[in-house]
Amino acid sequence: MARKRLTREESRQETRARLLESAAELFAERGVNGASVEQIAERAGYSRGAFYGNFADKHELVVELLRQRTLRELDEVTAIAREPEPFAALREWHKERAEHLVGWLSLRAELLLYALRTPSFRPQMAERERIARDAHAGSIEATFASLGVEPPADPAFLALIVHALEDGLLVQRLLSPDEVSDEVVVDAVELLMRSWSAAGAAKGDT
Repeated sequence: MARKRLTREESRQETRARLLESAAELFAERGVNGASVEQIAERAGYSRGAFYGNFADKHELVVELLRQRTLRELDEVTAIAREPEPFAALREWHKERAEHLVGWLSLRAELLLYALRTPSFRPQMAERERIARDAHAGSIEATFASLGVEPPADPAFLALIVHALEDGLLVQRLLSPDEVSDEVVVDAVELLMRSWSAAGAAKGDT
């Protein structure tokens, strides 16, 4: 069967998607500053002109890559929070992520380094982190509400703890796979939630 002919807009979106995927791979391998526009375009199967037909420069591509990755992860986390058994769904999500952990963490690290070295990119990176923390805070609030327990502290603060813990544990998982399981993040979050729930219940009894 012949492939459906794409409209101009569909073709443009496909080109952008392939350029963004190519950039993500190269950034994870070589860093943002180590990947040139020409290399990004070549890996995607396009010319340098195709790159500049879609992005003003590499910085604009980095901003768009971060935006798309943030929205994708937000959709996934939101879907997990709606599951009848969110911790079970979270375990499955982390198992799937474990298959691509090196690439995912490498890209995240390189984007953080780019933010440190490029002050104009820091607000976008900070916004990405805020969105992630807000998603955690929403899940934490929903969990406490389902238990009928007041959280022991501001959910935003608890979310900050979970977010930072997740980053650190994933690095440990990557470096010591024989000692740290794929489920370490979920195990740690469950332990925290049990402790916080007990603290919240005790606070409510006083």
